[in-house]
Amino acid sequence: MLDIKTISLSRQLVYQAILLFITFLVMFPILWIVGMSFNASNNARPKELIPTQLSIQAYQRVLSQPTANPITFVQLATNSVMLAVGVAFFSVLIGVGAAYVFSRFKFRGREVLMMGVITVLMLPSIATIAPLFVMLNSIKIDLGSISFNLRNSLFGVGLAMLSGTLPFSIWNLKGYLDTIPKDLEEAALIDGANFNQVFFLIILPLARPALAVTFFLGFLTGWTEFALSWQFLTKPENFTMAMALWNMTGQYSGDTPWSAFAAMSIMISLPVAVVYLMLQRQIVGGLTGGAVK
Repeated sequence: MLDIKTISLSRQLVYQAILLFITFLVMFPILWIVGMSFNASNNARPKELIPTQLSIQAYQRVLSQPTANPITFVQLATNSVMLAVGVAFFSVLIGVGAAYVFSRFKFRGREVLMMGVITVLMLPSIATIAPLFVMLNSIKIDLGSISFNLRNSLFGVGLAMLSGTLPFSIWNLKGYLDTIPKDLEEAALIDGANFNQVFFLIILPLARPALAVTFFLGFLTGWTEFALSWQFLTKPENFTMAMALWNMTGQYSGDTPWSAFAAMSIMISLPVAVVYLMLQRQIVGGLTGGAVK
């Protein structure tokens, strides 16, 4: 008969083998595209998994001018950062206020409004492109020297994205605020604090993990969004990183080396990784905070 130690060792080896296989599946495409980005070959489709000759030429090409459009990498990155940070910031700023009202106050129409939020969450974002296009295209901003169509601008695209991220922010933050005991607010009110002090000095610090999660997901949405930007924007100076990556694979870009495409992909993914590492502790706390409470 097999003893318990042998069975435990065999089970542990099986678990380790499964984990190694999952790690391989996850890391294989990442390692492949990293190796491809350093491939010195000018072939449009290099077939070497591990390049024989290394070069940073692809990164130099991407940093100078990624596509045939007259826009530099710095301009693309600036547009993407403005869009992603703006969408994330305002989705949190507006969402936390609305979530607090839904969580703490009872008012007429509360259930109807919450059903509206859930209904928007169930709709795919692609389904709202047509009405958003028509609505924003009918709005023109004229400030004298500054005149533009709201649809064909980063500001308009940001508003369109915010309409999709805000319902999620409200629902996500409300679920976390529900776990914060109301006794803390009542005690603060008894001690003489007003509602603004309760919200800014008690609720917001306690909700910091959920705010970090919501901000990160909003940033990820704004950074990787392609459909809205591609349909709304027509001026190259307003293009984003995701649009530039698509332009590198278009019908007129068959001669684009895969090394340049891989380098551009890595450059796009790095900011998301940096933001996640900066908010990692808060994000982990936000994902598990509700269960702990």
